Amino acid sequence: MISLPGLNLAPQPAEPLNVPTATVIRTQDLAANTEYRFEVGFSRVLTVKLQSGTAEFFGTELAPSTVYSFQGTKGAIFTWHGCKLDIGGEVESDYVAEETPMMSCVNLHFALEQLRDRSVASGSAEVGPRVLVVGPENSGKTSLVKIMTSYAAKSGRQPMVINLDPRQGMLSVPGSFSAAAYSSIVDIEEGWGSSPISGPSPTPVKMPLVYHFGLRDPEEAKVFKPLVTRMALAVTSRLEEDKLSKQAGFIIDSSGAISQGKNGVYENIEHIVSEFSVNILITLGSERLYSDLARKFAHRDPFESVTVLRLDKSGGCVDRSEEYMKAVRHAQVREYFFGHGENTLAPSSQTCDFGDLNVFQITEDDMALHRSADYNEYAPLAVNLSSSIYTRVTPSSALQNKLLAITTAAPTDSQDVIRDSSLKGYIYVADVDEVKKKVRLLSPQPGMIPGNAMVLGSWPEDVPGLVG
Repeated sequence: MISLPGLNLAPQPAEPLNVPTATVIRTQDLAANTEYRFEVGFSRVLTVKLQSGTAEFFGTELAPSTVYSFQGTKGAIFTWHGCKLDIGGEVESDYVAEETPMMSCVNLHFALEQLRDRSVASGSAEVGPRVLVVGPENSGKTSLVKIMTSYAAKSGRQPMVINLDPRQGMLSVPGSFSAAAYSSIVDIEEGWGSSPISGPSPTPVKMPLVYHFGLRDPEEAKVFKPLVTRMALAVTSRLEEDKLSKQAGFIIDSSGAISQGKNGVYENIEHIVSEFSVNILITLGSERLYSDLARKFAHRDPFESVTVLRLDKSGGCVDRSEEYMKAVRHAQVREYFFGHGENTLAPSSQTCDFGDLNVFQITEDDMALHRSADYNEYAPLAVNLSSSIYTRVTPSSALQNKLLAITTAAPTDSQDVIRDSSLKGYIYVADVDEVKKKVRLLSPQPGMIPGNAMVLGSWPEDVPGLVG
């Protein structure tokens, strides 16, 4: 994600009551091939309106005379031909950049379009470009994926987008893996858009396939590779049934953790490449990573060849503080249940008995849960870690403020089946009464809590105060 240094996330002083505030609108002229980079905190709102010319936000064009609102965002508005913006509100930091990565992005897009045209010419006998984006944290992977997706949609394509980064959600909450076909532009204010598993929406929704990972990093758990394999099977099946998506191919966003490597070994990257039959591997922000992967995939079979490309990291990409990322995660969880901006949702609150919940906790032997002082209450559950994926959890106050992933599996299914099952959605544990053995839950949609197997992970962390 494009970002700037100096975001101040400290609590902002409250505005004095009954004092009118006037929003000062200023005009920002952008020359051709420049971009306006900005940071706005969670306690402030930045408004942007395209007054004249053309501009885009991560590949999605701004509509003229339309006011866009940004909160808790780091972003960049780029113009190919020059434009004039009306900007209101306060920002932590902003500036105009003359050096941008957009020319490299558009060249990459045209190269991918040639592969898509080849797939169309073959009558969909072959899948379009199969792209994996890798790089360290904060190198701009998600921003590049959004730009590629937006450009493909504007070209009339319908690519599949796959998120394998548990630190941030796509059409779901952090801690999940998801995949969806994009036939329409990426929403400017809502990012990837909305999905029906988080409730009804007035805007067109995407139909994602979601799996629960539940941990912070892919490198921490043995459950990562089986889930990648399961997602690859599901995506491959979808492509065989969807001609447009098969021709457009797919783009995979990944976690920075898998790009760190161990003595030049990148097991998880190799696993993703193998399972998804990736043929284009894009590296960002690390010359060593590019060199290692180019050497590793240099002598592959011609029918399984992988083209390794290196794109320069944008000058707007800097490290994002953990405090900021935590605020982003909590905002994503809140939007999952309550909606975003004017598109508000009305989640359902209900109470159930302990016996109505079938909760399984991830018990991988190297999971972060057992290394964190914040989760000491789970230590007694760590039994037979080397042989089991999950441990059955008796509801207690330790569940409060946590998310439970509702799988499509039955509680009597094997642990492998539970792990490989897609999700119906998430529920939030608002309160636990151990005396009465009651649990108060928040659900995106009304209805009885299903008796399916529910999975508790350590990621995202507790989200206190979601319900008053």
